[in-house]
Amino acid sequence: MVDLKVLTQAMSDLDEDVLNKAIDEVLSKDDNAAEAQEVVKACQQGMTLVGERYDSGEYFIGDLVFAGEVLQSVMDKLKPALSAGSSAKGGKIVLATVFGDLHDIGKNIFRSMVEAANFEVIDLGINVPVSQIVDKVKEVNPDIVGLSGVLTLALDSMKETVNALNEAGLRNSVKVIIGGVPVNENVCKSIGADAFSTNAAEGVKICQGWVG
Repeated sequence: MVDLKVLTQAMSDLDEDVLNKAIDEVLSKDDNAAEAQEVVKACQQGMTLVGERYDSGEYFIGDLVFAGEVLQSVMDKLKPALSAGSSAKGGKIVLATVFGDLHDIGKNIFRSMVEAANFEVIDLGINVPVSQIVDKVKEVNPDIVGLSGVLTLALDSMKETVNALNEAGLRNSVKVIIGGVPVNENVCKSIGADAFSTNAAEGVKICQGWVG
């Protein structure tokens, strides 16, 4: 088993060499699905530390972008192992970072993990208008709508999206999960979502429960 604390620190330090060596070690093993999930969790914890370093002024926007690229590379390499650990058929998810928010690191991590869990993901990208999400739900008839946002103002867009799904008569046919830094149980209830998560692995389990 790789040292998860070392991985978390390496992600925080943006140390690709340490991360790549650990991933190669995991991928060299036959039954590696569970360990691959632990590696992802450790890297997510490292991303939290990256965010704290940014908030304190130690890191800058370029460091955040690079951290996202490093984490996406980790996810891409581990995807076969993560997929091997999930034999269940997934559902269909329409995913978006809501209008007014340009952050996509968390969304992309979640997308990689639900794709590894055999879900079909229609990723609409960032800063997505409410009408575009509603139109896509009408078009593809998904099981789940995933709304992501980091900024507090994103919560208004999430609520507007859920309201629009209601007005279009689509809300009862889909589950809505929201994710991002500002979400919690009270926010989830206020927005009218079915569930929330600030952890991608936990979010995947919620979605699997809905379609299982």
